[in-house]
Amino acid sequence: MLPRANPMAPTASGDETAPVNSLPPVPDPPPLPVPDPRARHVVLDYAGMHDLVADLVLPEGASMYVMSALETSRELIRHSYYRYEFATVAVMHSLCALECVLAERLAVDKPLRDLIERAVEAELIAAELATELDRSRLLRDKLVQGMISAEVSPVMAVHLVRAVFDAIAPLLRSPAAAKATAADMSGARPENRLVRLWKEHLRAPFPASFRGVDVESVDFVLLDADIAGLVQTELNGGLDDNGIATLWARIADLDTDSEHEHGHGHDTDPEPGTRG
Repeated sequence: MLPRANPMAPTASGDETAPVNSLPPVPDPPPLPVPDPRARHVVLDYAGMHDLVADLVLPEGASMYVMSALETSRELIRHSYYRYEFATVAVMHSLCALECVLAERLAVDKPLRDLIERAVEAELIAAELATELDRSRLLRDKLVQGMISAEVSPVMAVHLVRAVFDAIAPLLRSPAAAKATAADMSGARPENRLVRLWKEHLRAPFPASFRGVDVESVDFVLLDADIAGLVQTELNGGLDDNGIATLWARIADLDTDSEHEHGHGHDTDPEPGTRG
């Protein structure tokens, strides 16, 4: 057996009281996360993200899996302040919870599109809410096909994830309560509301300051015309999957429009008859 080292053995300096083995140096603290510069137009600081997701309240009565998926979605949006792409991931992750709840309530194993359609037919989800859910589904399909994962802003992610929260909460109640909630959320028929908004749009003048403006490759006149065509298609029979995907792309372009308007303001001089 080897002899044990004497902890009080003399050191090279001759000091018999100095320990032979010293503790390793304390490591430097890990660097703090750096805010994503793309989030600067959303909130002023990370604390602002708490307010952004404050109304994403977890529903009662969900399974641990569903609760975990929804909570993770909410936290991904919160932390998109540091990584912008987390907002898109949040929307995708929330669909896992929706798919699970719908499959259990409807007692079928079908793709999410079919589950949403069946839930509308069973009056468990309002048609207007189902449209919002379908936008998220189409986003997931686009992501699988190679969509850039930074396409969804944190604000847009909150809107889409909130639709999932709103759909799941009544589904966890009794069938009668779920139908009652879906009826309440429907309110006025969506197509009637769209007709009213469309008429208001046609009466409104197109801002002269936006004519010929091209911001980040978005021409606002063409954008207005594209959206007008999509609305007319919806009123004349409804948008198909390609139409909904195009509408979603135009909504993303509207973010650019909104930022330009905030910085430059609208021209308030009326120009009757300029809307198509």
